[in-house]
Amino acid sequence: MPAGRPAEALLAELRELRAGDAPTRGGRTFAYVYDAGLPAADELAAAAYGVFATVNGLDPTVFPSVARLENDVVGAVNSVLGAPGAQGSFTSGGTESILLAVKTARDHARAVRGVTRPQLVLPSTAHAAFHKAAHYLGLETVVVPVDPVTFRADAAAVADALTDRSVLVVASAPSYAHGVMDPVSEIAAAAAARDVLCHVDACIGGWFLPFLSRTGRTVEPFGLSVPGVTSVSVDLHKYGYADKGASVVLYRDAELRRHQYFAHADWPGYPVVNPTVQGTKPGGLLAQAWAVLHHLGHDGYTELARQVARAADLVLAGLRATDGVRVLGEPAGSLVAFTVTGADGTGDLGRTLQVADEMRERGWYLQPQLSHDGLPPNLHLTLTPATGGQVEALLADLAESVAVARASEPVTVDPALAELAATLDPDALTPEEVAGVLAFAGLGGGQGLPSRTAPVLVLLDALPSRLKERLLTEYIGTLFRV
Repeated sequence: MPAGRPAEALLAELRELRAGDAPTRGGRTFAYVYDAGLPAADELAAAAYGVFATVNGLDPTVFPSVARLENDVVGAVNSVLGAPGAQGSFTSGGTESILLAVKTARDHARAVRGVTRPQLVLPSTAHAAFHKAAHYLGLETVVVPVDPVTFRADAAAVADALTDRSVLVVASAPSYAHGVMDPVSEIAAAAAARDVLCHVDACIGGWFLPFLSRTGRTVEPFGLSVPGVTSVSVDLHKYGYADKGASVVLYRDAELRRHQYFAHADWPGYPVVNPTVQGTKPGGLLAQAWAVLHHLGHDGYTELARQVARAADLVLAGLRATDGVRVLGEPAGSLVAFTVTGADGTGDLGRTLQVADEMRERGWYLQPQLSHDGLPPNLHLTLTPATGGQVEALLADLAESVAVARASEPVTVDPALAELAATLDPDALTPEEVAGVLAFAGLGGGQGLPSRTAPVLVLLDALPSRLKERLLTEYIGTLFRV
C-alpha cells in the first residue's frame, strides 16, 4: 500500500485514466453505454448516489428506505410490463436478473414437478448470460437454431425441443445480437402448454419498447400480460438511463418469486435472507435509478424513445443505401446489425471487421460480432438519443470505411492453420501452449489489443468455440494481473 496522497492528485489520475477509454457521452460509442443526451439526468444520478452511498441494502429492517425505494422502482416497472399480483426485485444488472430467473425456474420445477435434471430451452440468439446461469446452477442447455433470414426464434422448433425436464423457455425482446423481436406470444403459449415457465429477456428493450409504442409505433406485446410469460428482466441502466448497474426481474406472483430467495439460519451469526445474489448491496445504485426514473417520467421516456426511433430511421435508410452493406433482419427499434457483403452478396468476415477498424480510426466504436452457426458476421449498433446528432457524420465515415475495406487486401486465415487449430484440445493445452497461440494471434505479452483487430478476430472466428473460449479466458486473465 503506497503512502497517502492528496485527493486532487488522485482525482487527476482518475481523469487521466478515463481519457484513454471510449467516450461514454456524445453518441460515438455504439455499445455498452446509453446516452440520453441530458446532462441534468447524469448530475441527478450522481447526486442521488451520493445521498445513499453509505447505505447497505443487505437489511431493509435496519435501512427501511431501501425497501421503500425498491418497492417504488419495481412498482414502476410492473405498471409498464407487469400484471396484477406481479412481484419483483431490484438487481445489479441483466446478468443477475437472468441468473435469478433461471434459479427460480430450477427450484420451482424441482418443488412443483419433481424435476431433478433440469433443462433450459433457448434460441441460439439468447444472451450468453443464460449459458452462464446454466453453468453456475447446473442446468443443461437445449439450444434451438433461429430463422437464418429473420433471425427470430422459431416457436415451433422451440415447442418441439420441450421435454419433461424443461424448466424454463427463453424469448428475447429484442435479441441483443440482431435487435429483432422473438415471437413471444407463440413461445410463451408453447411453454404454458407443457407447464413450463417462460422468461422474456427484455433487458435491453424493456424500458424502450413500451415508450416507443406510446409514440404510435407498432410493438409486439412481450410483458407479463402475455399469457404464458412468467418472468421478465429489464435493465434500467440501459434505456432507463440510470447509471450501471440497475435492473429489475419481475415475476407473475410472489409465490414464484419466493424460489429466487436464499435463506440460512443454521449458523451462529445473524439469520440471513438474501432476495438476490448479492448480500451487501449498494444503496446508492438503487437511489440513483429511482431518482432518474421519477425525473424523466413516462412523458420524458416517450420523448427519448421518439428521438431514438428517428435516429434509427435515418441510420437504417443510410445503411440500406450504402453499397456493399446489408442490414440483418427487421430491427425492433434501437439495435441495428449489418454486414459488409462480398461479391456473392453474403457477409464478408474480413471486410466487415476491417470496417470496424476503419471506423475506430475515425473515432467511432462499432461492436464486431463474429459468425455463428451459419449466421453472418456483423457490426452492431446500439442507438441512443445522442445518436441523432451524429447520424450524418456516422454514415459519411461509414461509406468511406466500406470503400477502403473493399479496396484493401482481404484479411483471411491460412486454411492449414484453421485445420490445425481444429485438432487442438482446449482443455489439454498447457499454459505455455496457450501463451504461444495468443502470441501468434497478436494477443501476447500483456500489451492489450493491437490497434487494428481484424486479423485477430478473423483468426478467432475460424477457431472452434471451446478453443475460442479458452483463449479469450486466458487473454482476459493477462489484463487482470498484479
